[in-house]
Amino acid sequence: MLERKILNSLKEWKQKEKHKSLIITGQRQIGKTYVIDKMFSNEYSTYVKINFLEEPSMKDVFSGDLDVETLKLNISLTKPGAKFVEADTLILLDEIQECPNAIASLKFWTEDGRYDVIGMGSSLGMNYNSDISYPVGKVEYLNMYSLDFEEYLWAEGVDKDAVSKLQDYFDNVEKLPAALSDTMFKYLRKYMVLGGMPEVVNTYIETKDIHEADIIQRRLIRDYKSDIARFADPNMRIKAQECYESLPFQLTKENHKFQYSHVEPKATASKFGSSIAWLNNQLLSIQVNGLKRFDYPLEAFADKLNFRLYTTDIGMFIGMFDESLKKALLDDKNIEDKASNLILGTAKGGLYEALAADMLYKRGYEKIFFYKHEKNTSEIEFVIQKADKIIPVEIKAGRKQANSLRNIMEQNPKLEIGYKMASVNIGKADKIISMPMFMLMFM
Repeated sequence: MLERKILNSLKEWKQKEKHKSLIITGQRQIGKTYVIDKMFSNEYSTYVKINFLEEPSMKDVFSGDLDVETLKLNISLTKPGAKFVEADTLILLDEIQECPNAIASLKFWTEDGRYDVIGMGSSLGMNYNSDISYPVGKVEYLNMYSLDFEEYLWAEGVDKDAVSKLQDYFDNVEKLPAALSDTMFKYLRKYMVLGGMPEVVNTYIETKDIHEADIIQRRLIRDYKSDIARFADPNMRIKAQECYESLPFQLTKENHKFQYSHVEPKATASKFGSSIAWLNNQLLSIQVNGLKRFDYPLEAFADKLNFRLYTTDIGMFIGMFDESLKKALLDDKNIEDKASNLILGTAKGGLYEALAADMLYKRGYEKIFFYKHEKNTSEIEFVIQKADKIIPVEIKAGRKQANSLRNIMEQNPKLEIGYKMASVNIGKADKIISMPMFMLMFM
């Protein structure tokens, strides 16, 4: 049984006085329904569960009046055995994006207040052709992701106290024992190969067989491509699929900027731009926009035509390559210096960037940027904003010097701190903190 952090957030939501209905969003097949089932078994006596993809006839229940008494009656007639106990019933409206009226009904469930209601979906509000009456001000939101690196460590049986001790090293900028660092890098490489999709992780934990997990992972990638064909608007299905399939090539070329010409010769943003937006909205990709300058707020100085695209799960990205790449990642003893394997030699930088994007995204940084100087080679792979601080994060696939970060910090005195994430131990020099890559889980 995988332990998920989101369960704590759900308990906090339930315990809040007069809490609103909740909307949970997240990509498909990351265990959303599993988490809600577990929430019910621990916290409620009755559970009303509706999935609008599996039970399309349930849309009719929401086609008339949306007051709570009418909805309760219609649900009870359609789902015999459904019980509604005040203050002790959880109602799950799964794949709610398939029923716009169910989204609208959240307003009335909140105003009534007798039952806890969760709406769940992977693409809420992204059906551009639907006239949805969105319950503004009447719902709360919670994002869910596939397993992050910390949750993966728990699945591997790593004690929570040990993970907490790691965070102490991060917080105190204290050097790690070499043996501990080596162990964590081994776990990190395995996380790169497996990613955080629950079925993949479960398969590996049960079998200890990377190949068995790879079979599940490749099936999930096919499922995602089928989802694109099923859910994308007809005029962008093929283009969205082509953009998604191009990600490995976009991030293993020398320039990691997303280039439409690598999807189709002479392609332009006017043809493929809406497909990129669709992939982002479906939470299949993370768009990291270029930054024109380091100033607050970052979004005001972003160049949205100059961007990089990453998957929302590192395992799904690695799974797009041949299985030999996984073997190289796990077996190559020289990966941190000069990789012995030809595949790693060309792809390593992009793989580590994709890993960092996964880890930052799952820490809740949904707006992430990169910076590349117009006239010199200075480049910062990620720039994040925390409160009123702008934090550059340089990613190194080995033990190289953080020359770009040092130049950027010198040229922008307003930057108080910068991070170099690489295959190094913890250390600090002036305003630059060096950290091993796995410490991104605490950023």
